[in-house]
Amino acid sequence: MSPDTLKLYHSPASPNSRRVRIFLAEKGLTVPLVVIDLGKGEQHSEAYRAINPRRVVPTLVLEDGTAIGEVPAIMRYLDEAYPERSLLGATPKDKGLIAMWERRAELEGFAAVMEGVRNRVAGLKGRAIAGPHDYEQIPALVERSVLRVKNFFADLNERLGQVPFVAGERYSAADITALVTVDFAAKALELSAPAEYVALKRWYEVISNTRSFESSRCACCCARRPVRRPTSSAVTIGRQEAGWLERWVSDSRRPSARCPWHRRA
Repeated sequence: MSPDTLKLYHSPASPNSRRVRIFLAEKGLTVPLVVIDLGKGEQHSEAYRAINPRRVVPTLVLEDGTAIGEVPAIMRYLDEAYPERSLLGATPKDKGLIAMWERRAELEGFAAVMEGVRNRVAGLKGRAIAGPHDYEQIPALVERSVLRVKNFFADLNERLGQVPFVAGERYSAADITALVTVDFAAKALELSAPAEYVALKRWYEVISNTRSFESSRCACCCARRPVRRPTSSAVTIGRQEAGWLERWVSDSRRPSARCPWHRRA
């Protein structure tokens, strides 16, 4: 199957969407993009709910209409359907190690940042957990989330003092999730790794000079396809959920003729 028969529904400002965009860029895959405007509540529209009932991004839609949600599942499909330049491992041992470290980065880092953001931002009142159901914020979780992120930075620095990349000797999906987590924490919680974490800083400098890093940051260069206009209530919820993302994309709205995502539009 050619990758141009797929569709990736995503949001330029979504950290989870960015994980998949980096994955695609690292594998050299060009997939048509469909932007879901969180600010307009398109994730809650009837059209998108038919694609992903959880109302979250990203979602990969196959040629036969099958919809695959959740970042690890999308990565798994792409790595097996297009095995060149595997990012999830070629041997059973490598697959196990990469899955372990990617999962740790997601649980101990990414999820901790998300928990802090969604329980802190006033605009997310009643929407503390993304998805079809409403949940009230628990402000007390924010302090714990900050501590969890700081511990994640310390653990990641220790790990990277032993190996060049998160899962070992090769760049992998584990590095993608860890990278997005570091940027997400800096933008959304104003938490950065301390300067003395030299191993983490070395690793970040190496992987932030890749083509996939630069292209994934662009929030202005994605082709749009119409999605049915959402209801007014969906717009209200969407604005709440998109508000905290404004700063996340404020430095990346300018189109660039060099951006690989822009050239697809």
